[in-house]
Amino acid sequence: MIPDEQGMLPGDSAEPVVSHVGRLTALVTAFLQKTLTMAELEIRKLWHDPTELFTRAAQPILWLLVFGQVFSRTRAIPTGELRYLDFMAPGILAQSVLFISIFYGIAIIWERDLGLVHKFLVTPTPRTALVLGKALSAGIRGLSQAVIIYLLAVLLGVKVDLRPLALLGVAVTIFLAGGVFSTFSLIVACLVKTRDRFIGIGQLLTMPLFFASNDIYPLSLMPEWLRAIAKINPLTYTVDALRALMLYGVNPGAHSLALELVVLTGVMAVLVTIGGKLYPRVVV
Repeated sequence: MIPDEQGMLPGDSAEPVVSHVGRLTALVTAFLQKTLTMAELEIRKLWHDPTELFTRAAQPILWLLVFGQVFSRTRAIPTGELRYLDFMAPGILAQSVLFISIFYGIAIIWERDLGLVHKFLVTPTPRTALVLGKALSAGIRGLSQAVIIYLLAVLLGVKVDLRPLALLGVAVTIFLAGGVFSTFSLIVACLVKTRDRFIGIGQLLTMPLFFASNDIYPLSLMPEWLRAIAKINPLTYTVDALRALMLYGVNPGAHSLALELVVLTGVMAVLVTIGGKLYPRVVV
């Protein structure tokens, strides 16, 4: 049998291939639409009650205005050619994303008590789409903090990189970090199932994640055991990426910028998958 001009044998048909591709495209499109719908629901909550944005902004402002200014004068923490305030500004942005996202799981418990989780679970929406939608909304909350921190950093004379590509990179990093920590928070909420337990565990996890990173001091100052922990801490990769993107001419740190983003993407994908599996357990 001789193939035709398109390389197909008589009797072959491209229709099965086309149908499979079309079906896959439809599934992906539907998944993205449902994910964005969940993210939109979370954003509407923020739109109707924006007071959280202002209360959350108080902490990074105090860190930069008080802690950053004082330690810039004392020069107690060696940061090479960077001023301490410049070194610290990306770390405070990462800290803000962490603090916003790590208590995100408590919203799942509230939604369960209000009966919303039950309604989500009876819809045909994939569980991972529910989890990913909430992760995206955490990233949007992180972006609101970024605007405040950027404005304050500029006023304090931090050498902020305002080029569009750098700003885009910062936004991507914030979305990834917000997704990582909010999904981790959701997983914890699915396991503990009560607000009191979750708040206690959330407080227990926040400080180790924060201090076992290069957020406010370089890794070189840490003892070996703490440095080993910091190297597997997602917040360390977040801070390195933000430091490379937010400031002019700064090396990303121990790893390349591409590796930082790949690690955050990989961790987020794993946590979203686990979160999708555990999400129904919050109502059990």
